[in-house]
Amino acid sequence: MCATDGEDNLPDAPSAHPLAQQTTNQATDRSLVLHGQVMADRHPAAVYLARLAPGSRRTIGESLNTVAALLTNYRCDMQTLDWSALRYQHTAAIRALLAELYAPATANKVLAALRGVMREAWRLGQMSAEEFHRAADLPAIRGTTEPRGRALAPEELTALFALCAQDDTSSGRRDAALLAVLYNCGLRRSEVVALDAADYDPETGAVKVRSGKGNKARTTYAADETGAAINSWLAVRGSGPGPLFCPVNKSGKITLRRISDQAVRKILRKRALQGGIAPFSPHDLRRTMIGDLLDAGADISTVQRLAGHANVTTTARYDRRGEVAKRKAASLLKVPYKPPPSGTEKDNSSS
Repeated sequence: MCATDGEDNLPDAPSAHPLAQQTTNQATDRSLVLHGQVMADRHPAAVYLARLAPGSRRTIGESLNTVAALLTNYRCDMQTLDWSALRYQHTAAIRALLAELYAPATANKVLAALRGVMREAWRLGQMSAEEFHRAADLPAIRGTTEPRGRALAPEELTALFALCAQDDTSSGRRDAALLAVLYNCGLRRSEVVALDAADYDPETGAVKVRSGKGNKARTTYAADETGAAINSWLAVRGSGPGPLFCPVNKSGKITLRRISDQAVRKILRKRALQGGIAPFSPHDLRRTMIGDLLDAGADISTVQRLAGHANVTTTARYDRRGEVAKRKAASLLKVPYKPPPSGTEKDNSSS
């Protein structure tokens, strides 16, 4: 899980961590292992995940699996943990463990998911209101970290598009369009794979994101070059209904079905290797789009709406202008250092 709004997986937690053992010992007072099979509409974790946007379910599910594993010394996952049995001693121990293992933003997102599942247990009548509120009464973990990932340099973007242009196949056209949409429109992986051909309007350049984070739809816009890349791909894909981005096999055959979000990562990894470019994730193209727009003077509230951020403070974390200002300010100081005259350095290794 990303520390901001990204889609990276939650790092694995070490099973031998002392706090994990402490949590397990506390859990022995009341078994947290679910006994018997529970229907999905009565399972708090299943009900909670069903409320989320499809693109969020995988990463949130991984977070809940991590919580379940830490609570039971890896005996349970989110399906076999009895969420209704959680009490304050369990959630407080989990909070302490998350605070030590993960960045504050990541840990707080896991805690939010934990609270969400317990709230569903209360709504299902499996926890009393007092039990829920006591267990969910956890303060946020404070602190900030630098956003994960990196921004791509202009020459890296140029090299990636040049690679696709040299690949005169259906894959080359698709990958160019995919790169253009990820960078120009700043879409998340889950959003780009959910696009249908009908979501792109060639007349206005509008790209409708119908499966945004938190089930929030938005409209972003493709620049002329991005529109040209999409049109080039549609010329071989066909303009019929269905997913915008589709698999292409080695012989160039296009299958009109949706590519997976993992396929997007593999496509970018392949192109990076071909161009000798340092590894980057789909979210790094989104990061680059936000930073480049802010560097170019775009209004931050407009960039927030294009990126689909719920809060402008999330967008501000990608603002590189403050770093440029700090670098300029640091250069104003004159450090009175002078290198020693040539030939006067002593070899300290013999002293």
